[in-house]
Amino acid sequence: MSIDAQHAPMVDYGRAFSAAIDRLHAEGRYRVFIDILRNKGMFPNARCFAGHNGPKPITVWCSNDYLTMGQHPDVIAAMEAALHDVGAGSGGTRNIGGNTHYHVDLEAELADLHDKEAALLFTSGYVSNEATLSTLARILPGCIIYSDELNHASMIAGIRNSGCEKRVFRHNDLAHLEELLAADDPSAPKLIAFESVYSMDGDIAPIHAICDLADKYNALTYLDEVHAVGMYGARGGGISERDDAASRLTIIEGTLGKAFGVMGGYIAADRNIIDVIRSYAPGFIFTTSLSPVLVAGALASVRHLKASSVERDGQQAAAAMLKTMFADAGLPVMASTTHIVPLMVGDPVKAKRISDILLAEYGVYVQPINYPTVPRGTERLRFTPGPSHDEGMMRDLTEALVEIWGRMELKRAA
Repeated sequence: MSIDAQHAPMVDYGRAFSAAIDRLHAEGRYRVFIDILRNKGMFPNARCFAGHNGPKPITVWCSNDYLTMGQHPDVIAAMEAALHDVGAGSGGTRNIGGNTHYHVDLEAELADLHDKEAALLFTSGYVSNEATLSTLARILPGCIIYSDELNHASMIAGIRNSGCEKRVFRHNDLAHLEELLAADDPSAPKLIAFESVYSMDGDIAPIHAICDLADKYNALTYLDEVHAVGMYGARGGGISERDDAASRLTIIEGTLGKAFGVMGGYIAADRNIIDVIRSYAPGFIFTTSLSPVLVAGALASVRHLKASSVERDGQQAAAAMLKTMFADAGLPVMASTTHIVPLMVGDPVKAKRISDILLAEYGVYVQPINYPTVPRGTERLRFTPGPSHDEGMMRDLTEALVEIWGRMELKRAA
């Protein structure tokens, strides 16, 4: 050991880690994971184990299982059948032991859902975004990615890890996007990455207009539909199906963990692109594949929602009713054209306090949404009413929020 090393000050690792956590507490954005169990077949009813002796009944208002498909009898039965048919795990990566007939069937079903030639399963929507975007840009030397400023963290990570040049355009701002496209080398490979439903604000991208720009500037398109698959379109193909735009998009990415109620992510595209990602993406190649039990459940869910609009219709009706109740009560509900119902608070500490009161005093579970998920100063509560949230639940929730708003002397809607 050198003399300098002997006399160097010792690094206090524990202090560094503690300081990092202390900063989150000071900023009011330390995340607390609630300890709950859902009641099978009775969602949104659940049991909470935090802060009291034994389970306390609560109502869940912030689940991304938008259509309650995680509780659907067909999904549960399919998972139970797969468990008894093939066991629990997949057995390895897709290349080594982990490619089951369930995976093959689900990929065919997802390709059909989006009217594409092929699809590829990943362990999550985050992984599908990160792995696909980072791999695509590496395959296309000199590629420039144009990314909406409100894109999900997984898309941002994939673009960053690609090492390519990127341009960030203002949210849903077509003029700004075209300005950026026009300023770059016409011969450079280009990819426009955006979402259909932006889940924190509940607004929708102008898909056809973005595709028009992609055609004009010879760019590929990558659409994240995670908050829309299962939710929109006659068969649950998302906003791209609803707006008859799927055929214009190069790649459609989705999740199996939200409206489909299970777990996993995927992309759908032409066979060559799917083969490239399958063959080159480390995030696909070197990870154990989804358990066939999960895949069987997702397969049942996708097939059900292709044939049934009952769940979608019920969810849309519930969202519309809750928005109306909030607005009529003078609560600051944000404008939203989708199933997302955001309630503006504008302060991380107050948002957490409201959430805590709702849970402790009213048995209502909704998580505060703080930075970095949303910009500082726009902290909010994000409600996702589903087909199982009835009018009585909504009325109780609204009355609770009105009482808390008054107690905390918070600003009401004009």
